[in-house]
Amino acid sequence: MPEKPEVITVAKKLKNKLLDRKIKSVKVFYPTMIEYPTVEEFKKGVSGQEIHDITTRGKWIVLTLDESYLLFHLRMEGKYQICKKGDILSKHDHVIFVLDEGMELRYNDVRKFGRMKLVDHDDYKNQLPLSKLGPEPFEIDYLELYQKLKKKNKAIKTVLLDQSIMTGIGNIYANEICYQMHLNPYTKANVLSKKRVKELVDVACEILNKAILQGGTTIHSFSANGIDGLFQVQLKVHMQKHCPLGHEIKKVMINERGTYYCPICQKAKR
Repeated sequence: MPEKPEVITVAKKLKNKLLDRKIKSVKVFYPTMIEYPTVEEFKKGVSGQEIHDITTRGKWIVLTLDESYLLFHLRMEGKYQICKKGDILSKHDHVIFVLDEGMELRYNDVRKFGRMKLVDHDDYKNQLPLSKLGPEPFEIDYLELYQKLKKKNKAIKTVLLDQSIMTGIGNIYANEICYQMHLNPYTKANVLSKKRVKELVDVACEILNKAILQGGTTIHSFSANGIDGLFQVQLKVHMQKHCPLGHEIKKVMINERGTYYCPICQKAKR
């Protein structure tokens, strides 16, 4: 699944190609992908609007249009391709935005998990789904995070994936953050000191920024967006057999998520 660095990378690519383009019409071949409003309202609401900016919030890509915001979530294997009108359609092209100058933005998704939503300009961050998201690591105050973690008697790995507490961290980067902090992923979130929570925020920002500079991590189909993320060569534990110090990596399931860690470098505190 694309995580924050991958989502930022895709958004930057789209921004370079789509800024100031007009969406003439929309074709929807898999209606379930349109989360809100109805498919017909979605098509009508998007058509004729110009794209003024493309940013991200958590793992959502946000397109600023004339009168609304268009939200995209790639989920497991979603990807966007910019094509010329008339190019052969792929089997898994499920939503097509017909643009001016004979171009099309096609959303391709083998698993069909991706979602799109059209929301009003007015106070859009306080509307679902963005209203459920916590601050991003780049903007959260560590004392605010400390107060949240004090209430969580769950494994820190699980809490890092809770987008309502701090958004933008997915499974890959949660594993890497725990390793860099020498933090056992089973450690309860509510036992972390203020110093350790500050370190967590700093490490999260450091790892995410490195990944963003490298274009993200190429896992499964992410490179199909036309971008090959290079951060995978810097991964210390995720999908690795040994950590940088040569210790054997252990893979376990924590809250149904594959968790890679080094039992020696990340020894549990007694």
